[in-house]
Amino acid sequence: MSDFPPVAEPNLALRVLMMPRDTNHQGTIFGGIILAYIDQAGYIEARRHGLHRWVTASVDRVDFKAPVAVGEVVEFKTRTIRLGRTSVTVQVVVDAERLDGNWARVTEAQITMVSVDSQGKAFPFREPLHPTRA
Repeated sequence: MSDFPPVAEPNLALRVLMMPRDTNHQGTIFGGIILAYIDQAGYIEARRHGLHRWVTASVDRVDFKAPVAVGEVVEFKTRTIRLGRTSVTVQVVVDAERLDGNWARVTEAQITMVSVDSQGKAFPFREPLHPTRA
């Protein structure tokens, strides 16, 4: 666990207009489209901790709360909730601006991003808070 508290306000990572090509067989936005944007938003948040390669290690939780329609603008906001030596756990909240102008929380997620070198091996992007004894 990190000694850093989560930031008070989330950061706007992405804002996307949902298009007809993004719909599923029921006419709402396909969950996989939302997941892909969650992955991108997580990367953008992790990148705040270092301008190097980051990969998604796990999608720890995703809760789809409400459907999204074509023409709605969807915002992906992020905040770091845990910093490790090689990983960052990111909370992603997804809100949709409905066609009537109201906003609704449509999805929440938690993902873990890992810093990697050019060979894809995890590397520490910061020093440990409490060094281990030899």
